[in-house]
Amino acid sequence: MSGSEHLSDDQLAEIERKYDPEMAFRATGPVIGAVVSIALVAMSAYHFYASGFGLIRELLHRGIFLAFTLGLVFLLFSWRKTRSTAVAPKAWYRFDGVSWLDIVFAILGIGAALYLPLLPPEIVSERVGNPSWSDVAMGTALLALVLEAARRSIGPTLPIIAMLFIAFALFGPIMPGALKHGGSSWLGVVNHLYMTNQGIYGVAIGVMAQYVFLFILFGVLATRIGLGQLFIDLAMVIAGRYSGGPAKVAIFSSAFMGTISGSSIANTVTTGALTIPAMKKVGYPPHFAGAVEATSSTGGQITPPILGAAAFIMVEYLEIPLRDVLAAALVPALLHYFGIFIMVHLEARKLGLRGLTAEELPKAGLVLRQHWLAVIPLVILVYLILSGRTPDFAAVYGIIACVVVGFLNPVNRLTPRDLWDTLALGAKSTLAVGAAAACVGIVVGVVTLTGVGFRLGYVVVQTATDIGTFVGGMWPFSFFEVQQWALFFSLVLIAIACIIMGAGIPTTATYIILVAVAAPALAQLQVQPLVSHFFVFYYGVLADITPPVALAAYAAAGIAGSNPFRTGNTAFRLGIAKALVPFVFVYSPALLLVADGFTWGAFTVTLAGAMLGIAAIGAAFSGFMLAPMRSLERWYVGLVSLFFIAPGLTTMAIGAVAMAPVILIQMRRRTPMPPVAA
Repeated sequence: MSGSEHLSDDQLAEIERKYDPEMAFRATGPVIGAVVSIALVAMSAYHFYASGFGLIRELLHRGIFLAFTLGLVFLLFSWRKTRSTAVAPKAWYRFDGVSWLDIVFAILGIGAALYLPLLPPEIVSERVGNPSWSDVAMGTALLALVLEAARRSIGPTLPIIAMLFIAFALFGPIMPGALKHGGSSWLGVVNHLYMTNQGIYGVAIGVMAQYVFLFILFGVLATRIGLGQLFIDLAMVIAGRYSGGPAKVAIFSSAFMGTISGSSIANTVTTGALTIPAMKKVGYPPHFAGAVEATSSTGGQITPPILGAAAFIMVEYLEIPLRDVLAAALVPALLHYFGIFIMVHLEARKLGLRGLTAEELPKAGLVLRQHWLAVIPLVILVYLILSGRTPDFAAVYGIIACVVVGFLNPVNRLTPRDLWDTLALGAKSTLAVGAAAACVGIVVGVVTLTGVGFRLGYVVVQTATDIGTFVGGMWPFSFFEVQQWALFFSLVLIAIACIIMGAGIPTTATYIILVAVAAPALAQLQVQPLVSHFFVFYYGVLADITPPVALAAYAAAGIAGSNPFRTGNTAFRLGIAKALVPFVFVYSPALLLVADGFTWGAFTVTLAGAMLGIAAIGAAFSGFMLAPMRSLERWYVGLVSLFFIAPGLTTMAIGAVAMAPVILIQMRRRTPMPPVAA
């Protein structure tokens, strides 16, 4: 690959800044820059100490995390998004590139976040239900600052939703139908959202402070000491020489990177800088190359052991060990990558693409000799989690291992300055998700205050039942009971809601909000809590590659030089397995390994059916199986794939019989496979 095909680090950073609002930091002058740098490192040091060795009260720990987050958000994120990376020119209302108003907001945010946690616990407990005027004033200020911090760091969608929920709490008596409730005063809203652990200081911010911060820091450190480069090089060695090799490299490297990073856009930019130019060079169209990378990179959020932040939220909500959540996530994640692999392989066959030559591939022995030490922290992290240790304990020792390896490893050696910068970058990477968590706390608080989750769940189930009754009255749909149709249409409605909500909202925030609605709805239909949580989570992730707000696909299009919307559409097509797999594990929870009713027989049948169905639907979407497919064949195979995906030996047998004629026709038209590159 010629050097001209690669984008510079500055260009990649600009693409990430453009498409990922969480990374759109503004430039600051030397004084504010020094203050921010010290505060970021202090934030990392504090959370490392508090989670590993300190004994900090829960409310105080959450308050300190929120204070760091709000103070730094107002210093690092401008009130409006700007494309310029230069320090703003001097003006009377700015100091060192930051407006005086933002500095005031930063100070007020720190004060409001710490006001309640610093009070003696007995005083706080006395005031719950009867807040003083100062409690109401500080609570009101914190609510406003959290909304503004979330708007700056992740965009307006989530704050608008939070404000609508607050309005819902205040104007309950005038709400229509099942949404009508007694309403609450402003004092009652502030009391619940600020004075209790059901609102801003609730589960979401608690999980961020206790677990997520450390895992994000671990991912940044692991990447810095060379683990990310090792994954990319190993992917090249494993898959690079086969037909359409660079696209398969993108799949493997993104799957590996997903073990240490939970960000779709960061994964896209990191691995896409190498894989997208390579895919274009061997003949993939630019929009397809970008789509492959984007779809593969979104898998990072569903790949153990990190799963973005959702895994830790599940641990708190479901009260199960982290290793059970990771076990449940494993097979669906592999099916996601299997689906992409099938489509990439078939596309390569259809286009007759070659693999990479020996000269274009790294040497396996050299890769392992240079980077094998970088694997040690990940091995320690996974071992501690699987041995039953708490997630924060595992993360702390994973971070220690990263630092030790970094100082000892002659390749990618850490210097004290590198460690400082990495600690700062780790903390900086948590700011947007921290602001989002606080904002989600507002939504969740209103849900618990008003009981709207069960009301909305009732509306969803009732609507789905009405649709199911109508559809079930027609032949041949009448073979299924109304309850079965109610479950199916409930899943469809919830899936659509997740995709819409996920447009412009971080995946974890989408998951927390939707699970408040989906869990009650699916519980009424006897769906296990673990299954309903994973269902909502998967469709929240899908939003990153679903137009019109497919941010990961748009970032990949920026690297590929392709049409963003076309890239997004192609990415959604490649990620169709991710859209189908949640339905599979709802109807057969055995796919999640630790769900109730698991048996190896049910798991084997479900997995085999899912793989056959994903392969069939991949062929239908690609227009190629063993040879190019005609339009009628594609529609036929797409419909037959549903028999494989529906769990059960009977449906699989029907699918196999129905698929046989197409396979015979394809064998007669079969084209030779391109040779493996020398």
